[in-house]
Amino acid sequence: MVVSTDFFRISVLVLLALLSACSVYTLPGGEPGPAPKQPESTVVVPPVTAPRPGPSEPSASAAWRPLLAKAEQATARGDYEQALALLERAQRIDPDSAQVYLCMARTHQARGDTAQARATAARGLLYCSGSAECDALRAYTH
Repeated sequence: MVVSTDFFRISVLVLLALLSACSVYTLPGGEPGPAPKQPESTVVVPPVTAPRPGPSEPSASAAWRPLLAKAEQATARGDYEQALALLERAQRIDPDSAQVYLCMARTHQARGDTAQARATAARGLLYCSGSAECDALRAYTH
């Protein structure tokens, strides 16, 4: 039994010695060897230039404003499903727009769904910034 225990200990020590020889870890303060030198290439890197000021990108509101106009027309005709579909598209474009929530609340109110108008207006209050817009949304929550 003593022989097998000694053999086991010696085997573990040899194994640890072999594994430590394969280690790439360097001791603190030790420096790794120099990196192999790469052949110089003849790649020309163009100079970095600042972007030119050009026409500004359209804001998200520019994309959803026509949808609001179409939704108001659909609401005026009594086509509430079409109006809500347009408003949901506008909301996907700018989910933080209180104006979109206000139009949705108006449409829900026009179709007679007061509970949904109230819930939509309450959600829109999270995003309103102007007092007139906030007041209009608050009117639906009472």
